[in-house]
Amino acid sequence: MRLSTITNYAYGATVALTLASGAVMLMASSAEEKERAAVEQRAIFDQLTATLAEDAYRQTEQARAYVIAGDPSHIIAYQREKAMLRSVEQRIAHLRDRGASVSELAALQQGLHWADALTAEQESAISAAQRGDGETARTILFGDEYGRELDRIAAQIGKFQYMLDQRTENIVSQATEAARRWRFVSEIMMGATALLFLCVLYFILKQRILRPVVRLSDVVTRLAAQDYAAVPPDFPQVDEIGDMAQAIRIFRENGLERQRLEQERDADRITRDQLSRMTQRLQGCDCTGDLVEVVRRFAPEIAPGFAGRLYIHDARRNMMVQACDWLTPRESGQEFAPTTCWALRRGQIHKPTGELIDIPCEHFDAAPQIRTICIPLSAQGESIGLLYVEEPEDRTAEQIGRTEKYLEMLAENIGLALANLRLRDALRQMAMADPLTGLANRRRFDAVFKEQVAHAENSLSPLACLMVDIDHFKRFNDAHGHDAGDAVLRAVGGVLNDALREKDCAFRLGGEEFVLLMPGFAQDQAIDRALQVQQKLQALRVHHEGEELGPVTASFGLAVFPEHGRAETLVRTADAALLRAKNQGRDQIVIATIRDAASHHA
Repeated sequence: MRLSTITNYAYGATVALTLASGAVMLMASSAEEKERAAVEQRAIFDQLTATLAEDAYRQTEQARAYVIAGDPSHIIAYQREKAMLRSVEQRIAHLRDRGASVSELAALQQGLHWADALTAEQESAISAAQRGDGETARTILFGDEYGRELDRIAAQIGKFQYMLDQRTENIVSQATEAARRWRFVSEIMMGATALLFLCVLYFILKQRILRPVVRLSDVVTRLAAQDYAAVPPDFPQVDEIGDMAQAIRIFRENGLERQRLEQERDADRITRDQLSRMTQRLQGCDCTGDLVEVVRRFAPEIAPGFAGRLYIHDARRNMMVQACDWLTPRESGQEFAPTTCWALRRGQIHKPTGELIDIPCEHFDAAPQIRTICIPLSAQGESIGLLYVEEPEDRTAEQIGRTEKYLEMLAENIGLALANLRLRDALRQMAMADPLTGLANRRRFDAVFKEQVAHAENSLSPLACLMVDIDHFKRFNDAHGHDAGDAVLRAVGGVLNDALREKDCAFRLGGEEFVLLMPGFAQDQAIDRALQVQQKLQALRVHHEGEELGPVTASFGLAVFPEHGRAETLVRTADAALLRAKNQGRDQIVIATIRDAASHHA
């Protein structure tokens, strides 16, 4: 029941009890008023009846005084008293008006008739005394019969007074009893009113209002300080306190939701800041190794708890090769063919497990027991990598969905950075490579040679330089055209590129002149490698437009550090040896001498 209803009921009951108590008190007051009226009436009746008796005795005394003394003044006083007497009806009329009953008035009326009868005897005695018959007059007024008449009158008036006393006593007794009863009822009602008031104070004000309000006030104070750990008390009753508790509960839930949204917003801001920082770092990467290290460091921070791997496409082998991993992923291998991943085949994010079941990728050893996500890294419609992650088991669908957005942004940034690196490498390769043979050009040679010289001199490790010049190259151009000459250059470049396993060791310096740098090769090893190259060139057959162009030979000049002087003069020394090879008849290998190194140094 609502507090307003209870309060209204309590208020109504209190008002009703108060009004009833007031009415009872009025009834008690009325009974007391009746009691006082009865007593006052009895006093008035006593006064009136006393006058009646005194009238009878005064006339008798005046008459007796005249009979005894013979003084005429007593006759005058007697006549005056007699003249003042009214009739019996007139004398009892005011008693009737005062409330005397019929029986009471009948008793009084009989006594008054007897008093009137005495008046006649008094007049007879006065007449006898006036005639001089004093004896007869005294016999009448002082006789036994006259005395009995006076006694009967007094007795009758006494009877009237007795009846009045009885009636008054009954009225007073009844009024007193009624007043006592009404006072008792009034006291009960006053006690009930006080008890109701105390019950209202205790059960409603204290139990139903004060105590819940104090508890709610403590919760409101804590909630105002954004302490949402405060749990509002549960008041299931349907009243204003219950409404307040429900409102506070809703306020707390809204505060928790607002706090959660703020935390999510802060986490989103932090994650986006990390994405921005990672993007900046990715833009500053000079090589794929730098990119991989950035991804390995930032990925666990952007997607906490999501283990994963980064795969990069190896175009030569057409394989997705793992570049790095984080948080120890359990599924997927070190490398796999692009066709085994549905994300790469479709060019879209792929989730083989989760709420929507899909086809699992083939690069898993078995059907994955955990939820996984494959996100392709694309550039201009070409798949250049894959971001693979494993979802934690303790995350909600909402948290996973929010993290997926970050992962997609992460994959987009990684793909863009990787594409930029590849484009940069391609541009660098174009700038550092000979477009005809695919070998590194003179610019690349200068940079690599400077690095190899510094390394060889610092580590005192051998460094061999083999200069190669195609014999009679102009003859190919003159006899078969420049396209045939280009075919010869490409064929020779292929032989030199396959001569060494090391990258960036074969160069085309210009025209028909080539060079091989062999770091770590001593003189014997360098000679063996030069012989192999010479043999492959001698066995080379170049065809152009269905016509064999004839044998291809070359002259070689070989110089080795430290046998032939300083490393920085190695190229000039090898070039001098090459010049001697040409002068000695071509198609041969000439090893530099100390004299060659000294002459070029001079």
